[in-house]
Amino acid sequence: MKSLQKDLLRVQIYETRGEMGRAAAADIKACMLSLLETRDELRMIFAAAPSQNEVLEALVTDKDIPWERVNAFHMDEYIGLPADAPQGFGNFLKAHIFGLAPFKSVSYINSTAEDAEAECLRYAALLAEKPVDIVVMGIGENGHIAFNDPPVADFEDRQAVKPVTLDEICRNQQVNDGCFASLAEVPKTAITLTVPTLLAGKHLFCIVPAKTKAGAVYATLTDAINEKCPATVLRRHESAVLYLDADSSALL
Repeated sequence: MKSLQKDLLRVQIYETRGEMGRAAAADIKACMLSLLETRDELRMIFAAAPSQNEVLEALVTDKDIPWERVNAFHMDEYIGLPADAPQGFGNFLKAHIFGLAPFKSVSYINSTAEDAEAECLRYAALLAEKPVDIVVMGIGENGHIAFNDPPVADFEDRQAVKPVTLDEICRNQQVNDGCFASLAEVPKTAITLTVPTLLAGKHLFCIVPAKTKAGAVYATLTDAINEKCPATVLRRHESAVLYLDADSSALL
């Protein structure tokens, strides 16, 4: 493992996706257990994407994590997908972790809500009940975090959850990841937790493998901190770690 730091952001680089995922999961578990020494339960937000497969698998197969003390949320969801669509982020997380571990609670964003604004307010109210302890996240090919693409990202956003229009790079990524067969199938709108909501998490663990993310990783660590590359804001967080593999770190 190699490590470096950019501003406040710690970076850990591993040879393989598997090593990266297992290391991130071990750190997340250690953080969870440490926090649970002084409280009854945790609140965690999870990203849904193939980039998270390794860390989610390592987490869900660890029998020593007390999931029954964890309240879970996800950070974004398409608008208009059928409730049972496998591409739905809630469904992805249900298949990879939410449905495989005995969480205290899981709060889903409703992809079929007729009123997206009302759904945003409903989910924001759930998040606002107590502070979020841990965010497990990734970075998109355009540098987005959640669905805060460069055209809609706002580091000072007054909304906690909002509907957004997805940019073409983001939509193409869903095809590149194998989630959709063609760009025409990818929804054009989604609901996302905003940048301030994500950064309000006490501890951020950002897992980013693959060659397709190398440019975004480079920009995250070298660009000025601004919305042109939303992930640059991670460099301002006091407890954030970026996990990379050999492919995603290739340009560093």
